Amino acid sequence: MKKYVTEFIGTFFLVLTVGLAGGPNPALAIGSVLMVMIYAGGHISGAHYNPAVTLAVYIRRRISASDALFYVAAQLIGALVAGLLVSVFIELPDKAEQSTMIIKKALLGEFLGTFALAYVVLNVATVKANEGNSYYGLAIGFTVFVMATALGSFSGGAFNPAVAVGAIVMNIIKFGNIWIYLVGCLGGGALAAAVFNALNPEEKRHITGPEDKIDKK
Repeated sequence: MKKYVTEFIGTFFLVLTVGLAGGPNPALAIGSVLMVMIYAGGHISGAHYNPAVTLAVYIRRRISASDALFYVAAQLIGALVAGLLVSVFIELPDKAEQSTMIIKKALLGEFLGTFALAYVVLNVATVKANEGNSYYGLAIGFTVFVMATALGSFSGGAFNPAVAVGAIVMNIIKFGNIWIYLVGCLGGGALAAAVFNALNPEEKRHITGPEDKIDKK
């Protein structure tokens, strides 16, 4: 249960920051909160905070199917609660404004950004050679910062289906566009895992039971 609570907390604060971060570069705040929440929860749950990352870690065979489902549920609930709570602090728009978004650019942006994120997660936080390193949270947080800065103008820079769900609650993303974030993010995460497995055959590992799960990335 503590793993699922950790996933809820980390995703909650990530989405809350997405909704409230202001200033000239909100991407820096978003990348930073992800970084600190990863350091806070990495030793408990692996600190995915993202269904696309959970999918990548599942394909990587570092989490069981049942745990993956509960992780995603906790992430989505955390995102929903955060999205609702944002309205306590600020007045949300009446409706999402994405009329100028170009679908193919948004889809490709979410795909590439999530691929980069999941690829970094798998390489810095799940390989034996980097086990116990102190930089994985910084690397992952900065990946989000860089990808959001580079690609955010095309799609909103979610790179995370849970963030997209929270953004829908906050009227930042149109409900009808959720498929972009599901297809783009989950596709990017899945491809990152496939590429990782192909490049690191020596890292293959199979979950055989509860005692064989890894609680860190």
